[in-house]
Amino acid sequence: TKETMPVFGVMKFLLSEGYTCIPVNPRIAQEGGQILGQNAVASLSEIKTKIDIVDIFMRSDRVAAVVDEAILMQAGCIWTQIGVQDDVAAQKAIDAGLIVVQNRCPAIDIPTMSISTPRARL
Repeated sequence: TKETMPVFGVMKFLLSEGYTCIPVNPRIAQEGGQILGQNAVASLSEIKTKIDIVDIFMRSDRVAAVVDEAILMQAGCIWTQIGVQDDVAAQKAIDAGLIVVQNRCPAIDIPTMSISTPRARL
């Protein structure tokens, strides 16, 4: 993994704002590795705590499978990064009661929209 990739910058931002981030990366999880000091897991189903936001950093054609898993895990929100959009999967998530944000970046939107973060609530 290259720490210059946008996924690292977004994760660094979320961590700095007090969010708990659990990276889902099968290859790194298989090696027992970490991303930015956080233990990686191979799939959402390995996460044993409530999932508030699933931030998707992958191609649009892979979103549907993640959405299906997020629905099963009763996640609160699906957030796809800039350039990532699957309207059919998004509607499925909405129909299941999840909030959906597509083609946006939390590292940009949280500060510009004055969204309260865990750090701000301390």
